[in-house]
Parts: sequence; structure tokens; C-alpha cells
Amino acid sequence: MNIAPRYLGRGSWLARRDPRLLLLVVALFVFAIVQVWDVRLLLALDVIAAAYYRSARIPFGQVRLLWAYIAFFVTVVVFANTLLTAGEVRAINEAHLHVFFRLPLLGTPISAESVTYAIAQYMRFGAMAAVGFPIAFAIAPGDIGPAFARLGVPYKFAYALELTFRFIPSLAADMRTTIDAQRIRGYEWEKIGRGPVGRLRRTVPLLVPVTINAIVGAEDTIDAMDLRGFGTGPRTWLRGLAFDAADWLTLAGFLLIFAVVTWLSFSGLTRLWVPPFLIPA
Repeated sequence: MNIAPRYLGRGSWLARRDPRLLLLVVALFVFAIVQVWDVRLLLALDVIAAAYYRSARIPFGQVRLLWAYIAFFVTVVVFANTLLTAGEVRAINEAHLHVFFRLPLLGTPISAESVTYAIAQYMRFGAMAAVGFPIAFAIAPGDIGPAFARLGVPYKFAYALELTFRFIPSLAADMRTTIDAQRIRGYEWEKIGRGPVGRLRRTVPLLVPVTINAIVGAEDTIDAMDLRGFGTGPRTWLRGLAFDAADWLTLAGFLLIFAVVTWLSFSGLTRLWVPPFLIPA
């Protein structure tokens, strides 16, 4: 059974970096990009995120389903924000909106500003996902705990995070085993339906056995940790971590990005900017 996350970025430039760097980069980048609504600046940040993601050499074919889920989630968020806010855009009065049309029944205005706002949300979420993916696929599974512990996280919490990274693929493996077992018993997995609703209907009969197996596996892990005296005193980590010159330069670069974006934000230069070609004549 596979009990470790897929190490898809093995051997890449980013995988050779100190795992603490990948965690710090995500924090710095997210705190920087959440301050930005100007699509011109977001484009520059997206390019940086794409270059960073490319350095992890994660095969797209292995993660395209995850990217599809992210795109679906972001689309739902964007449409929900548009409907719930009635087309309003932060810091812009409705009287100043350049409205294209209004949605039937709801009367929600679709304007140049709301379209730009939606594009900015796509760019922000996409960049954050690109920077975050290497944590799951470019850090060796055994380095998750030591990385968090070396960052000052309590060892119990650090070990819990490492177990979580190991548990997710184990749960997926249990799901595949249960599906095979149910097929042997005549469960026609492929004939129930397609799409998100169909996938949900197909999954319902599998929830009970998979959940029970997960609980049993968790109890076995707890017993093994108790037998080894986990929690009775401070723990040490065999894995040694040290920043090299490339790590320090990369960290300095993202610190500089965060500092520049923060300065631009306080200067009022990161607000929503509408491309002139979107504004009706």
C-alpha cells in the first residue's frame, strides 16, 4: 500500500532546496499577492509563480485533475462573489461602474470593473496554487515534520502534519482497494453517473468501509506511537537541514517581493485597475 505522498518533483531544482524554504516562500508570496488587485502587477506575480512552479518539474499529466478542481472551485467562488455582492466591486461606487448588462431576474450588473475583479481573482488563486503545489509534490515525505519543527512549530504539531501528508495517499489507496473489492461483489462503478453529482453518488456506498479502515489505521498508528513513548518528552529529528547559497538568495528574492508589494499597497498603487479596452465608449 502506498503510504507516502507522490514525490513528483524528485530531483528537480526546487526539490533540492531546504524544505523550510518552500514553506516560507508560500507564506511570503500569499501575504504579498493578497494585497494586490491591479491585474498588471498580478501578471508579474503570476510570471514569478509560474517560473517557481516550473522549477519543481511536476508532470502536468499527474496533477491535471487537481488543477481542474482548483479551476472549478475558483469559478464557483468568483460567480458566488458576483451574485452575493450584487455585482458591487470593492472601493468603487455603483454609480461609477461601466455596466455592460444586467443578469435576468437578479438584476446584477456585469460591468468592466466586475469582469476585471473576476479576472484578478483567477490570477490570484492561480498564482497561490502554483506556489503551493511544490509543498505537496517537491518536498520529500520524510522532510515535512523536520521542516515544520525547524521553523519552531511544536514537535507534536509538526509530527501531526507529517502524518497528515502520509495519511491522504493512504486513504486514496484504501479507496481504490475498496472499489476493487466492491466490483468483485458486483458493484458497477462506471454505470452510476458522470460529473460531480455522479461521482458523489458512486462514492456513497464506499464511505462506510473506507471510514472504518481509516479509523482502524489511525488506532494502529496511535498504539505504535504510544509503545515508542511519543509525547513523554521532547523529541529530536534525525534529518538535518541547512540553507545553502541558493536557498538564501531565493528567500531574499521573495522577501524583496513582499516588501515591494507592501510598499506599493500602502502607497495605494495596488488597487483595481480596469483595462481601457474594457470600458465602453
